[in-house]
Amino acid sequence: MTIDTSAAVDDRAVLWLDIDNTLYSASAKISQAMGARIHAYFVTLGLEHDEASKLHHQYYTQYGLALRGLVRHHGVDPLDFDRKCDGSLPLEDMIDFDPKLRKLLDDVDKSKARIWALTNAFKPHAMRVLKILKIDDLVEDIVYCDYRIQNFVCKPEPEYYTMAMEKAKITDPSKCYFVDDNRSNVDAAISLGWGHCVHFCETGLESVEGGKLSQIDNERLPGAQHVMTDISSLEELRKIWPEVFVQPNNPS
Repeated sequence: MTIDTSAAVDDRAVLWLDIDNTLYSASAKISQAMGARIHAYFVTLGLEHDEASKLHHQYYTQYGLALRGLVRHHGVDPLDFDRKCDGSLPLEDMIDFDPKLRKLLDDVDKSKARIWALTNAFKPHAMRVLKILKIDDLVEDIVYCDYRIQNFVCKPEPEYYTMAMEKAKITDPSKCYFVDDNRSNVDAAISLGWGHCVHFCETGLESVEGGKLSQIDNERLPGAQHVMTDISSLEELRKIWPEVFVQPNNPS
């Protein structure tokens, strides 16, 4: 992975946080609501329901996002798609402020690590979620899928992670701390040398990835002792990554 070093480099680590189904529980069923809207969008293109479902799955699997297939094969306006799908979600009624999440991110030692969001959504959706959760002031910036750019990249494509590092002005992938609910996205980060990767999988909830979880050989990767950890609560990050959190003073 080649990173542009022409701009100033920040030596602090970066804590990369996926947004959807990671910063809030999948039990909010935002993915299901989004899926229903995407299906309806396929149907508006004149497709029968069965064909719409087939293409939805095919495009998601092939391109990482159904939208990319819609743009490539159906000439869909991605901004129209965003308004009618992501933009129409009643997020304020589906998720709420979580004091524990805010406390967790507030306890990140900002002298050692910066907090960035890393999402396959468009920026307006990402900003809405962060604002509702009341953590937008703790997140330095957002790396997102820019629907305005033709052939935009998304996770788990290597180019997306390279773009993220360039935007954050970080050159050492071993300083990347990443948590995502999609195992394929975590696999991709590990393969690029991101040194501290966590798969967030809530206990008791079924996988929404629609396929078999991928496997990777940690022993052949740098920083293997830090990767492929599974967690069911973000609070576990305090124990997994104690070096990036402010530690309470030990009683004398």
